[in-house]
Amino acid sequence: MTDASFDEVEIRRPDLRQPFPRRFRIRLTGQTVVALSRRAKYLLATLSSSETLLIHLGMSGSFRIDVPVEGGVGSTTGQPAPVDRHDHVVFHMSSGATIAYNDPRRFGLMNLLSRAALANHPALSRLGPEPLSPSFDALALARACKGKKTSLKAALLDQRVVAGLGNIYVSEALHRAGLSPRRRASTIVTPGGTPRASAHRLTSAITQVLTEAVARTLDSASYRSSRFRVYDREGKPCRRARCGGVIKRQTQAGRSTFYCPVCQD
Repeated sequence: MTDASFDEVEIRRPDLRQPFPRRFRIRLTGQTVVALSRRAKYLLATLSSSETLLIHLGMSGSFRIDVPVEGGVGSTTGQPAPVDRHDHVVFHMSSGATIAYNDPRRFGLMNLLSRAALANHPALSRLGPEPLSPSFDALALARACKGKKTSLKAALLDQRVVAGLGNIYVSEALHRAGLSPRRRASTIVTPGGTPRASAHRLTSAITQVLTEAVARTLDSASYRSSRFRVYDREGKPCRRARCGGVIKRQTQAGRSTFYCPVCQD
């Protein structure tokens, strides 16, 4: 998509989670994608117009890329390009590729922002450090958790503490670090504000869990269930060696938490 321009933009409905911005199609058409980046769960495409196309996939959004193949246009597998009633936005690129945004539940969003609007975006401007960036370490986590009376699980889901960490991988990281999701967040910090050993274990676990997740390419139901240590494994044996515990599930802040009551304290 980088260095390609938008030859045509199809908008097949008036809104997603929010209405599309004014003159969305016209403002995109003819613009070149200068750079692609990500901030937490937002995708950002910097355009030659100096505006940024901001995209959030919501719960069910995804992109499908159809590229030119011999005899016409097909998917990256070489099969004919599918047509889906949930393809709400279709980008026709100068490279010949067609990029369809599919979102059955329409929880995603798209917006076009100026540089000033992007810098002052109410969500982006308050985000914590990226969990795979050099700025995320035990000290940064400790500072964010200092004085917090909420649970460690709730703190890690707070995007102001660490950006882009979701429910599944919070449960996984806490298990890997051997920390209870019900533990008070401030317990990983000393009174002076320095990280305890638990903060070091947790930052390392977060990095490992996300790095491994990025490296995975399979997404079948059987692979999904086998790759997790605790998530969605209620009533099953803990996978930590010599633990002997059984995975439990509880609800925290309206989200399912999976943990081992034996090895997570």
